Amino acid sequence: MIDDRRAETFPALTEHEIDLVREVSHERAVHAGEILFEQGEPTSRLFVVLDGELEIVNRHDLEPIAIYTHGSFTGEMALLSGGHALVQCRARTTALVLELDRRSLRGVVSGHAELGDKLMRAFILRRMMLVTMGSDEVVLVGSRHSADTLRVQQFLTRNAHPHMTIDVESDPTAQGLLDQFNVGIADVPVVICLGRNVLKNPTNEQLADCLGWTPTLDAAKVRDVVVIGAGPGGLAAAIYAASEGLDVLVIESTAPGGQAGSSSRIENYLGFPMGISGQELADRAFSQAEKFGTDIAIPRTARRLECDKRPYRIVLANQQSVLARTIVIATGARYHKPELASLGRFENLGVYYTATAIEAKLCGREEVIVVGGANSAGQAAVFLSNARKVHMVVRGKTLSDTMSRYLIRRIEETPTIELHVETEIVELAGERELEQVTWLDKRTGEHTTHPIGHVFMMTGASPNTEWLDRCVAIDAKGFVKAGTDITAEELAARSWPLARAPFLFETSLPGVFAVGDVRSNSVKRVASAVGEGSICIQLVHKVLSE
Repeated sequence: MIDDRRAETFPALTEHEIDLVREVSHERAVHAGEILFEQGEPTSRLFVVLDGELEIVNRHDLEPIAIYTHGSFTGEMALLSGGHALVQCRARTTALVLELDRRSLRGVVSGHAELGDKLMRAFILRRMMLVTMGSDEVVLVGSRHSADTLRVQQFLTRNAHPHMTIDVESDPTAQGLLDQFNVGIADVPVVICLGRNVLKNPTNEQLADCLGWTPTLDAAKVRDVVVIGAGPGGLAAAIYAASEGLDVLVIESTAPGGQAGSSSRIENYLGFPMGISGQELADRAFSQAEKFGTDIAIPRTARRLECDKRPYRIVLANQQSVLARTIVIATGARYHKPELASLGRFENLGVYYTATAIEAKLCGREEVIVVGGANSAGQAAVFLSNARKVHMVVRGKTLSDTMSRYLIRRIEETPTIELHVETEIVELAGERELEQVTWLDKRTGEHTTHPIGHVFMMTGASPNTEWLDRCVAIDAKGFVKAGTDITAEELAARSWPLARAPFLFETSLPGVFAVGDVRSNSVKRVASAVGEGSICIQLVHKVLSE
């Protein structure tokens, strides 16, 4: 596909477009062999070729990835986010270029529609190309029997970062690579970051810091809006706020897309008749947010909200903090974990909470179990049924109360899916990994044990609200109450200070909003979350003008 779209991946600007760039850049002469930016180093400048040639290379390969001539421009998505360059750019000949910084680039992208579209399309396609090619700048040496190996692989994949994975059990080069960096099998997963830093079983935060993803957060700067969570609702809020000129920061603990980002296929979202994966939808929304100048900190986790005075302060897990005039809580919900004694021991070792190509590859052609009766479970069952038998285990009597009809019909028509209603898992067993599962048929009272080593848990929803520490009213299940769902007694108990009632989506704390799955009584659909996030920003403007 990338070869067919090479003209879009490496386009040339017209003379008029070059003139638009010229207004916010400066000319620079470069000599043959000069490095304009180095692979693995922070990247912040875009270059447009006026004369001569530049080339983009992986410094370990002889052949250039692309050669830039008159009108061609450098850059991919890392240029907007402030990450490290994934390739090296050097002059093939003496050349004359236009150079502009990230701030000016963002102005060009958001201020000139056709030129912005050309740049963004190229940046996105180039990132896709680099992900497909992989990269030995980030090498994950791990084991399929290691839960943390899967965690790191999921983190890099969901954040669309090119990397190479080497399995110590199957790849003969693994031991030599470990020896080269003086680490052993016991240290896996090992990440060789940017070809020089060796990280032993790094946390997601440590890996992100090595890759230069996270911007420096100024604790004294007061943001117009801080969005907590980069799921569909949070990204929609960020896009609308930034596009309307507000200073926006998004704090996300793992990866763009939230729970929806791990969906294998979403078929009932407006505008995508052929369906779209959660990862693709998240990547597009993330690119839009960056296009309009949103600052995004990944992975950073909100640990506490200081709500006794305004501007509000959000304290992060690494003890950094940010100030906000308004806040959009979009932290979503995680799948509920059933009361099973050995569940934690098998997480990422046979028990999974997402169903993407990564997890499907681990399953091979073996039978799997999907637990849950909502749309996410249905999507997972259909996706996984392409290569194996899927047992769908549901506590309820029917799927019709919790799942869209199109998915129910798909499940009924798929011969490799076997539905078990009024059934629940009661025991997981195995040595190092999950090896067998026992479930209870509540209609007959019969317990049966099956030699199945892969279970996808997609049951219920538990809100991510622990960090709010009683700052806002919540319901009995921990979801944030907003708008008319907040009672007069709750407002009085929290000393609501304004003559007006809370706006739609506004919590019991003035200027703090809740959207998407984290909100009490929300509709658990991607489209609903996106709508709430976009509507919310109109109310943010009202709060900022008070």
